[in-house]
Amino acid sequence: MAPPAQAHRSPSPSQPSGKGEVSDLKSQLRQLAGSRAPGIDDSKRELFKKVISYMTIGIDVSAVFGEMVMCSATSDIVLKKMCYLYVGNYAKVNPDLALLTINFLQRDCKDEDPMIRGLALRSLCSLRVANLVEYLVGPLGLGLKDNNSYVRTVAVIGVLKLYHISAPTCIDADFPPTLKHLMLNDPDPQVVANCLSALQEIWSLEASTSEEASREREALISKPVIYYLLNRIKEFSEWAQCLVLELVAKYVPLDSNEIFDIMNLLEDRLQHANGAVVLSTIKVFLHLTLSMTDVHQQVYERIKAPLLTLVSSGSPEQSYAVLSHLHILVMRAPFIFASDYKHFYCQYNEPSYVKKLKLEMLTAVANESNTYEIVTELCEYAANVDIPIARESIRAVGKIALQQYDVNAIVDRLLQFLEMEKDYVTAEALVLVKDLLRKYPQWSHDCIAVVGSISSQNVQEPKAKAALIWMLGEYSQDMQDAPYILESLTENWEEEPSAEVRLHLLTAVMKCFFKRPPETQKVLGAALAAGLADFHQDVHDRALFYHRLLQYNVSVAERVVNPPKQAVSVFADTQSSEIKDRIFDEFNSLSVVYQKPSYMFTDKDYRGPFEFSDELGNLSIAAESADNVVPAQGVEANDKDLLLSTSEKEEIRGATFNVSGYSAPLYDSSAASVQSELAIISSTSAGSAPSSSLAIDDLLGLGLSAAPAPEPASVPPSLKLNSKAILDPGTFQQKWRQLPISLSQEFSLSPEGVAALTTPQALLWHMQGHSIHCIASGGHSPNFKFFFFAQKAEESSNFLVECIINTSSAKAQVKIKADDQSTSQAFSDVFQSALSKFSV
Repeated sequence: MAPPAQAHRSPSPSQPSGKGEVSDLKSQLRQLAGSRAPGIDDSKRELFKKVISYMTIGIDVSAVFGEMVMCSATSDIVLKKMCYLYVGNYAKVNPDLALLTINFLQRDCKDEDPMIRGLALRSLCSLRVANLVEYLVGPLGLGLKDNNSYVRTVAVIGVLKLYHISAPTCIDADFPPTLKHLMLNDPDPQVVANCLSALQEIWSLEASTSEEASREREALISKPVIYYLLNRIKEFSEWAQCLVLELVAKYVPLDSNEIFDIMNLLEDRLQHANGAVVLSTIKVFLHLTLSMTDVHQQVYERIKAPLLTLVSSGSPEQSYAVLSHLHILVMRAPFIFASDYKHFYCQYNEPSYVKKLKLEMLTAVANESNTYEIVTELCEYAANVDIPIARESIRAVGKIALQQYDVNAIVDRLLQFLEMEKDYVTAEALVLVKDLLRKYPQWSHDCIAVVGSISSQNVQEPKAKAALIWMLGEYSQDMQDAPYILESLTENWEEEPSAEVRLHLLTAVMKCFFKRPPETQKVLGAALAAGLADFHQDVHDRALFYHRLLQYNVSVAERVVNPPKQAVSVFADTQSSEIKDRIFDEFNSLSVVYQKPSYMFTDKDYRGPFEFSDELGNLSIAAESADNVVPAQGVEANDKDLLLSTSEKEEIRGATFNVSGYSAPLYDSSAASVQSELAIISSTSAGSAPSSSLAIDDLLGLGLSAAPAPEPASVPPSLKLNSKAILDPGTFQQKWRQLPISLSQEFSLSPEGVAALTTPQALLWHMQGHSIHCIASGGHSPNFKFFFFAQKAEESSNFLVECIINTSSAKAQVKIKADDQSTSQAFSDVFQSALSKFSV
């Protein structure tokens, strides 16, 4: 009986058609290895191309390593390049094969063709095998003395590679002094530039352990070296010029004559076609003249034209980078660029990121003389089809108004925005009108007349709705329908998703009550009741605070919630002057483009949530399924504990206190219930304060003492942990993937602990005090996620913990993995004990 036919699969043209393809390549290469026939190099090229293509798509062709080395015995430069590429790729993963290449690479390093010598030396240094460093010293020494500049250029970079493979070998071979000699004497500018780059890196790394290296590093910015490099700067490539200019920026001249000499020498670099060279030159000019105020201002005038030229020429990416540097200069000296504001007008074909930065520039350069033209231009952008740019343009108009430039005209423009039938325009304008009223209360009459005609149902964005509600509460005495608009918003409390809006609504209703009590009494009761029943902790706490404040003393409540206000003179800047100065010091770097100092995006402490997410890989909160997150809606019973009456608290704690009849109002829509509750509030005397046993009363500063019954002393856990435990993220990730889950539990947090968990860092310090360390953390209220680790004190046994906390439910879901699973329960007790003690 014949065997069943196998399914036919057509081979991919980019992959071997069968297992014997690599074997066929090997036999064909072996046949060609010793052949001297005419045209043999062409045949080798085709086979080499096939080998390289297989290697590129991930097919293992290491079996033909020996044949490739044998076929490299040719003078064809193309074959040499492909062979070196193949050898460099497999030498990294298979050091044993690298030994086969040493002889032919060393032989090629002595070839007559300087191109082959350079390629062979580069490939030899690229093997990066620690066991082969002894074979690099000889060829590198010869390469540094080679007559051809290309070979010397490659040899200099080879020295740097050798240093990273084996620093002692590089130092013992006296390569750094040789590089210094070449830097100061070699006629080829590229060799000089490579020497400078290599020496900076080597001596910077060596300076921490060697005083001599530290002195040599300082010698690089000495006057003889700086002047030597500056005199040859026109010979260098653009990259080398930037390298030299970066070094010159660190040089401290002895007097003003030196400063002017250097600036005169570099004057023509400001007209260079390459933007990087221009920015590097500008950095030198700015840093040299920091202590010379008048000259520094003249430098701004001198560099203005080159920068504006770079903005208008080149790609959008280059324009954005140059604009970012212009922006930081404009922030330091806006008056110098005020007359050039038209250069920052947006073009229709520019990307959004360039337009947004130009809007910031227009805001920065605005002054009394150009405000009208700039605001007119910005108002045109408000009708832009690009909605984000339209929003930014309206914000820019508001920022200019807050700078006290032509306020009358700008307020009229903003009020016109409110009358436009575009939701996003109205939303942005409302936010700006609120800020303007805080700074210019005298405009309240004109603004409120327009704001009062806006329907709250047409405003959906949280910030805009919050601004509208703020104005309804702040100017309720001037807005006839304010209590009734607030009443309709309160009736739709359950449908409002934004906690920010609900917080503003509570405060606005309180303000309106103090100004128009008869019309707002019913609304206030409903708002307080809804706030107390709210699941968001901040809303609940504010409603409880207002309720107790009103019950304590109505006049005191008015002084707290609605005191006389002074106009805001200056709005807080988002960046401190220290940060701006730090960015200026890092001119011509990514810090300017990111608009933050380098440590904020290089140091792990400033990377934000899950700063180790790049190392931990799949340990990301976004990667978790929705089932693992504690739902806020499922915790109503626990949250109700915050609403327990005094008598209920007494029954739970079993303590004897002088109990009052006070209890927090429940959410009841009936008018009778609301009015009776408010009757209690309004009838409270000014000097009386009802007693209460809730511990939160004292936290509110009402002078009401409440001593809760002492909790029973907990038995200290028996497991002892190492307080100085160390575990790197890579090991944590590997163990987390390999170890099974020992325990999966759910713990409860105390109300005090929930209140303290405003940021992840609060819990990290607490757990560290219990010898439980955090390796990654992130999230924001109400969901936080942590990865902890701990080690036993007497042995190196690790415990790994994933902890997901939902502050709305006061629950923590904990997964524990352990090297020794028999101790998992003991560690769980330690972890639960530490978590239960977390509080403010």
